[in-house]
Amino acid sequence: MALDPPPTAPALAANRLIESLPRKNRLRFMDACEPVNLVSAEVLAEPGEYIRHVYFPTGSFISLTKPVDGRASLEVGLVGNEGMLGTSLVLGVETSPLHALVQGGGSALRMGAAPFRHELEQSPSLQHLLKRYLYVQIGQLAQTVACTHFHLVEARLARWLLMSHDRAHSDTFHVTQECLAHMLGVRRVGVTKAATSLHRQGLIRYSRGDITVLDRRGLEAASCGCYQADNATYAQMMGEMPVQKSDALCALSNRPVLV
Repeated sequence: MALDPPPTAPALAANRLIESLPRKNRLRFMDACEPVNLVSAEVLAEPGEYIRHVYFPTGSFISLTKPVDGRASLEVGLVGNEGMLGTSLVLGVETSPLHALVQGGGSALRMGAAPFRHELEQSPSLQHLLKRYLYVQIGQLAQTVACTHFHLVEARLARWLLMSHDRAHSDTFHVTQECLAHMLGVRRVGVTKAATSLHRQGLIRYSRGDITVLDRRGLEAASCGCYQADNATYAQMMGEMPVQKSDALCALSNRPVLV
């Protein structure tokens, strides 16, 4: 029996940034990438360390956190297949400003820092695209700061669950209460209370670290406005109108992944 041919480089691309490049640029860029599998809890970057690789998640997502006083940390962003890890290289800065942890394991495309800088020099379209994505990331950082200061834990948890749901390629994903407490910058008892409330409303199911989104629309209603604001910024800057998951029953491969 004849075997199917191995997938070509373009078939491996499932990252929205890469797919936004003109075809010629995309093919050349893909030739410099290698597919990798990211493992949950794997550390990809530390503050102040030199960036050795950039990552373009395809089936994984990465948590960006800022350590505080060496004792605690706060999540300031999530990167899924809508974005990339290593954007400081676009600014000519070779060190990472944040701690990067694989929150959801899965596939990604990886490129060495030196080849990436070469691609930037050779491709004005890549420069233009990633500068706009940098703006999106800055907006997300600012939105998270405001959200952390002004909004209640339950609304913030709903926002985080929606962001993770967008990137997880599944209605169920794993995260412990301790991890959620670190991500949201609150005590574990606060996360327990908020998660219990969302569970009682029938929005999620939570058991031994496995969270299942049961009511997407309800979770959106429970979230603060920061979730929609993030999506609007991405749509405006990247030229895409987001389609909410609750508006259509679609295959996992066609699900939008939003900021």
